[in-house]
Amino acid sequence: MFGIYRRPRKSTHILSALFYECSNQHVPGFITQAEELKAKGVDEILLVSVNDPFVMKAWAKTYPDNKHVKFLADGAAAYTKALGLELDLSEKGLGLRSRRFALLADDLKVTVANVEEGGQFTISGAEEILKAL
Repeated sequence: MFGIYRRPRKSTHILSALFYECSNQHVPGFITQAEELKAKGVDEILLVSVNDPFVMKAWAKTYPDNKHVKFLADGAAAYTKALGLELDLSEKGLGLRSRRFALLADDLKVTVANVEEGGQFTISGAEEILKAL
């Protein structure tokens, strides 16, 4: 999902690459609002997903206008597990994934953690992070 860092670093975590909400709403929102986020002091916008780096590189290429969002792989879900935000979707054939969320951190201290429930997409978008800045 997304991590947004501005000396606050911001981070967004995506449930999975190419899920409808992730690919068509969550990611595009951060890409289109990256300049606004940067104007409010955001240094980095990181998209982290429990996927391999090859999937993340290919997924990033589907957004040719992206200049600010970095796509990062959490292949073994180590980062996701450390945050306690893993989601087991084995019953659906997807294995271990991450819950959808957005973090805002200032000097590595999390100041906002918008964690979605049950696959929702209501509080982890770029608009909500902009409101929190």
